[in-house]
Amino acid sequence: MSIYKIKENIMLPRPKASILNIEPYKAGISKVKGSSKKIIKLSSNETPLGASPKAIAAYMDMANNLHRYPDSSASELRQAIGEVHNLSPDRIVCGAGSDEILSLLCVAYLSEGDEALYSEYGFLMYPISTMAAGGIPKKAGEKNLTTNVDSILASVTEKTRIVFIANPNNPTGTYINRNEIRRLRKGLPANVLLVLDSAYAEYVIENDYTAGEDIVDMGENTVMTRTFSKIYGLAGLRLGWAYCPEPIADILNRVRGPFNVSSPAIAAGIAAVRDVEFINHARSYNQACLTQVCGEINKIGLKAYKSSANFFLVEFPQGNKNSKNADQFLKDHGIIVRAIDSYGLANYLRFTVGSEEDNRFVVDVLKEFLQ
Repeated sequence: MSIYKIKENIMLPRPKASILNIEPYKAGISKVKGSSKKIIKLSSNETPLGASPKAIAAYMDMANNLHRYPDSSASELRQAIGEVHNLSPDRIVCGAGSDEILSLLCVAYLSEGDEALYSEYGFLMYPISTMAAGGIPKKAGEKNLTTNVDSILASVTEKTRIVFIANPNNPTGTYINRNEIRRLRKGLPANVLLVLDSAYAEYVIENDYTAGEDIVDMGENTVMTRTFSKIYGLAGLRLGWAYCPEPIADILNRVRGPFNVSSPAIAAGIAAVRDVEFINHARSYNQACLTQVCGEINKIGLKAYKSSANFFLVEFPQGNKNSKNADQFLKDHGIIVRAIDSYGLANYLRFTVGSEEDNRFVVDVLKEFLQ
């Protein structure tokens, strides 16, 4: 029931009708009410290694300059990103997390009644940002918990204006390869914007993967978004970026706030993206832990799905060993994971890859739950 009512014959301010239909995004919880146990938070895909020491030092160095406005174009950060990724800084736009950029793309390219398409188990911010802009979100079916290009192409209508692809996908951890992404781009109408959300790109080790830079360079209708929240460990600073064709970069710079990225975030981001050694270590660490923990979970009789990111899905059986009971059992032991009923995956829980110690404890608790 809407909270917007006529009061004393006066109509109160009213938002767009589509906004009233939005189910607010629910982030992974951080606390267990009433628990005195040490909390192991594995619900938000945060790195167990934290941020690069160089990024932390750069952040701290900004403490005496907090009274100054940041560089409104984040020019030094764009330059650093461009050098590390071999991209033109002029085609990079920075934002308060890649979430802001996704939202700005919807504001810029969706009119009332336009459609934005995303895969069946795609990131929930896609429909939220779409509806906030007055658009209509549409799902395309997946195959084996993986984005299906044929399904997406078959779902395109005359009203489709944006297609969102998370690659690797959150919450499934699956990805589609370079050839499939190129086939998707070539199959979409020229007036449809393809947004490649590559938030977990730095974790991928498969040789046939592309984060999307080459797809962006194919024309003027694709954007790649990235984040500093995952492998870089800067989630608390809210920092992301997009690589775009020049006309789209121009549009994003017209609609974003003039100081949308803070000075501490810019400084930490520059240091983080340049610390390639730290990122390479984080990738190797994640892959080793991912392989180990999924292998152990499979050995105890559950199914942990292969993932190309820093999280993985575990499927639970029906009956009293279901995902809901498992979630509560884990919480009772101080372990917070992500229930993903809202994605339509009620029989699954999503686990962030934690430290080696935390991963071992997760396996021990799951083993106890199954007894």
